[in-house]
Amino acid sequence: MTANDTFSDAEILAIIDEAKTIAVVGASTNPVKPSLFLATYFARRGKRIIPVNPAYAGETLCGETVLADMSEIPPGTEVDMIDIFRRSEFVPDIVDQAIDLFVPGLKTIWMQYGVTHSGAADRPRSVGLKVVEDRCPKVDHMRLAGGSVPFGIAGRVSSKLPRLG
Repeated sequence: MTANDTFSDAEILAIIDEAKTIAVVGASTNPVKPSLFLATYFARRGKRIIPVNPAYAGETLCGETVLADMSEIPPGTEVDMIDIFRRSEFVPDIVDQAIDLFVPGLKTIWMQYGVTHSGAADRPRSVGLKVVEDRCPKVDHMRLAGGSVPFGIAGRVSSKLPRLG
């Protein structure tokens, strides 16, 4: 596989549907953050969300305690997908840690809108993981599976402020 891998709509939907446990790295309890929209959306659809963010460690999100680091996820926990809500420069360390902790078992590394790192995407591909960059599984799921539209948000969501003028 190459850094330019693309997945068909059917493949994207299968990746999302097969993920039962998603570790959301960069999860937030802030009600205006896209990571909270995603976590809530999938938790309401029966997926286990494991929130990871040192800034919110100890708080509760989707019935789970927010962890400071993926290493705090109990050993033996099956994590199917890592969903990254961090800047691209943090991706290599997150990917390395995810592989070290959750392979075998881990199926997908997913990077949110604006998050890409071709160098960091090579290692998970080399161990058979799927890598999705610069996309949102919530938006894709709503588009492909007809999911409801919470808060009226159906398109691309970003925490970045728009440029004015």
